[in-house]
Amino acid sequence: MTEAVVVDRQFDDPLQQRKASDLGMWVFLATEILFLGAMFVAYTASRIHHPEAFAIASRLTNLTLGSINTGVLLTSSLMMALSVRSTKLGLRTASIVFLLATAVLGLAFLGIKFTEYYLDWRDHLVPVIDFAHRGPHAGEIETFFYLYFFMTGVHSIHLFIGIVMVLVLAWMAWRRHYSPDYFTPVELGGLYWHLVDIVWIFLYPLLYLVSRT
Repeated sequence: MTEAVVVDRQFDDPLQQRKASDLGMWVFLATEILFLGAMFVAYTASRIHHPEAFAIASRLTNLTLGSINTGVLLTSSLMMALSVRSTKLGLRTASIVFLLATAVLGLAFLGIKFTEYYLDWRDHLVPVIDFAHRGPHAGEIETFFYLYFFMTGVHSIHLFIGIVMVLVLAWMAWRRHYSPDYFTPVELGGLYWHLVDIVWIFLYPLLYLVSRT
């Protein structure tokens, strides 16, 4: 049977508890945006100072894998949205299936991303470890790849956390913890997943399409 909604003693009713949870999640997401925004500011400043070097460096990224990963992550967001909708409608099996599909697509993204990292290493484009690009703007191109690995690495860490979260939500759904009257954890999990997706939507053109438009 579906468990009753547990209302903590500091709340008057489930609605107040849900509103507090929503507010807490939005505050958390705002702090994440501030943190991630600092990366974009650093990237923008560097690109303004070295536009030609960043254009050259962008052409060294793997556009095919980056584009595939964009499609994978957008599809995962659709699956996450469908899982939230299914939970609200009381479609437990569908909710679990969509949550698992979200996690699988997230893992596929990471697999493709790490394949791309391997190709970057093979092509000697990894700063500090193995960076051997020669020619004009070599130093500025290395700066681009510092930012590339840092920004995509931070994104991948957030995505991994999201995958673990989604798997926990699927397990909890299997244990019948959610219902049309109690779906807040799945809804808040969806907000986090969509944030990760939105960050990639900005990373993709900034890192892969600098000189390809």
